[in-house]
Amino acid sequence: MTDTTNQLPAPIPKEPPARQKIWPVWLVAIIALVFAIALAVWSWQQWNNHQAVQQTLQNLQQDTAQLESLYGDRGSQQNQRLQSLEEKLSAQRELIATQQRQIDHNARELLEAGNRTRTDWLLAEAEYLLRIANQRLMIEKDIRGALSALQAADEVLAESDDIGVYPVRQQLAREVLALKGISGVDRTGLYLKLEAAIDSIHQLTDQALINDQAPGFVGTTGEASDSAQSGEPNALMRAWNKFKSTLMQVVVVRRLDESVKPLLSPDQSAYARLNLQLMLEEAEMAVLRGNQPLYERALTKARDTIDNWYNASNPRVMALSETMTELASRNVDPTLPDISQSLDLLKKRLAGRLNADDAGDTESGTNGGGDS
Repeated sequence: MTDTTNQLPAPIPKEPPARQKIWPVWLVAIIALVFAIALAVWSWQQWNNHQAVQQTLQNLQQDTAQLESLYGDRGSQQNQRLQSLEEKLSAQRELIATQQRQIDHNARELLEAGNRTRTDWLLAEAEYLLRIANQRLMIEKDIRGALSALQAADEVLAESDDIGVYPVRQQLAREVLALKGISGVDRTGLYLKLEAAIDSIHQLTDQALINDQAPGFVGTTGEASDSAQSGEPNALMRAWNKFKSTLMQVVVVRRLDESVKPLLSPDQSAYARLNLQLMLEEAEMAVLRGNQPLYERALTKARDTIDNWYNASNPRVMALSETMTELASRNVDPTLPDISQSLDLLKKRLAGRLNADDAGDTESGTNGGGDS
């Protein structure tokens, strides 16, 4: 039994089953988790960096746009400044050119003045006076000023020793006589009279307007005055006259078969005075300009206004109407003679003397060349 037992194979001891090793899985999981966390952190940093880059790009774009606008504005300002400088430079060049021309002209005038004689200066002065006379007469219509200038020119020509001015002086004598035959226009006096008339218009009150004196008014004032002048001592007659005068103030009888001039309100009265003032101011302008039709038309309208709206028995209205009549008879634009012929003759004489001087200088230069 024992041998049998000894011959049996030795029993194999049973080992406990080995546990499965799972730590590599945890290790892989931990590594994966760490990697995922690292990737997430890296992605978050990259996203932040991207956002920062985008913000930086936007800032750079804004800065670039501002710089471009700034440089554009400065460039336009620089262009404007350059353009203004160029304009100023061109203006300076034109001014310099003008001054150079003026200097050249003055130099030529000085050279010519050195060759002139006393007669040439006298003739030039006479020409200037004749120009002044024509300007005074044709533009300013100043007869006295033109006459004085003509007489002064004749005196200057008399001082010269040039026998060629005889036709000029002859024509001057005719023109002086023609100017003396014109009655001068006292424009200052007419203007002052019109100003005085305007002042008198401002002094007209509503009492000067046509009121009870209008045509068609019938009253018993004349009868009462006749009765009073009759000198009757009867008290009954005086009472009757007083009763009629009282009744006259209450009842006014107007004839309808005659034209009645309407009464003016205070506003219309002021308008009438203003209208009359404007007419006289228009007449003043016509006096200064020498416009006879305008002068007559303005005074005619003023006289019609006075006759239609103002009482002719008022002393101020009467004086104003007489002034209008007197002013209407004045002539502010007389026919002026032509005094330009003497100036033309003097210009021809000056041109003849200049040509003669040039010819003399040429001959002297030729003779000098032959002698040499």
